[in-house]
Amino acid sequence: MKVLANDGLDQSGIDALTEKGFEVITTKVPQEFLVEYINEHKIRTLLVRSATHVRKDIIDNCPSIDIIGRGGVGMDNIYVDYAREKGIHVINTPSASSESVAELVFAHLFSGARFLQDSNRKMPLVGDTEFASLKKAYTEGIELRGKTIGIVGMGRIGQEVARIALGLGMRVVAADNNVGKASIKVKFYNNQFINVDIETEPLHEVLKHSDFITLHVPAQKEGYMIGKNEFEMMKNGVAIVNCSRGGVIDEAALIEALDSGKVKFAGLDVFINEPTPSKDILTHPKISLTPHTGASTMEAQDRIGLSLAEQISSILQIH
Repeated sequence: MKVLANDGLDQSGIDALTEKGFEVITTKVPQEFLVEYINEHKIRTLLVRSATHVRKDIIDNCPSIDIIGRGGVGMDNIYVDYAREKGIHVINTPSASSESVAELVFAHLFSGARFLQDSNRKMPLVGDTEFASLKKAYTEGIELRGKTIGIVGMGRIGQEVARIALGLGMRVVAADNNVGKASIKVKFYNNQFINVDIETEPLHEVLKHSDFITLHVPAQKEGYMIGKNEFEMMKNGVAIVNCSRGGVIDEAALIEALDSGKVKFAGLDVFINEPTPSKDILTHPKISLTPHTGASTMEAQDRIGLSLAEQISSILQIH
């Protein structure tokens, strides 16, 4: 039984599937040749991440497929309902990468709060000749402790962000149309813990009161969740991070807000035109940047691989 991991799979997942008798193929097949490849090799399970899209053409024309799997949370690159209507199992790994994405949010927040995105560009260039002026330029950093973080989307990743924020001594407010209250368990290294209940609020209230805003929502079907009107609702000097999906933020409105000082800094892991983000975004001195690596830690990839292997074996009843 053949598994095509078209966007790659961690070795732990490969090993777990191989032990069950699966043949795991990690060849990267271009989107336009996927149907032909799947049929030629009689692929039963197709695993993807963000890059490969599983549309109706694949679902309709690849009768050998029993399972479509997404290594990650969101499945907006898969026609999930259509596949299930055709009797195909669709699986994902909703909790495997939550910690990794949440930690990246704070990497961006700490970077922007202390100008790391700019100083890491300039220090190698002029650090030996303009050290004093750079030091002066970066003296107005801010602390996260005691500040209010607004979490838009209180799913697994949003709740993990809340845990870290509470551990840092931040005030947490949240917006989510589908979650009324979340109970956050903050664990410590010595097995002690605290429980904190967070009741969600309307989006405009969260935008109005937050010092930092982080977005954890699905791809938008139309329009932007955060555009010019939403930026106007925010505090002056707010910071915003998007590690969810490109297109949630209007990037033109973001640049305008950064240039005006309305937004102090931004952190972006996702972009409207992936994999070719706007040059204006990539070169802006107030934006901390990563190339869609939210779930790209060794630990998360290990959990994703093992979770997919376990689900595939269970569905096909291989022990």
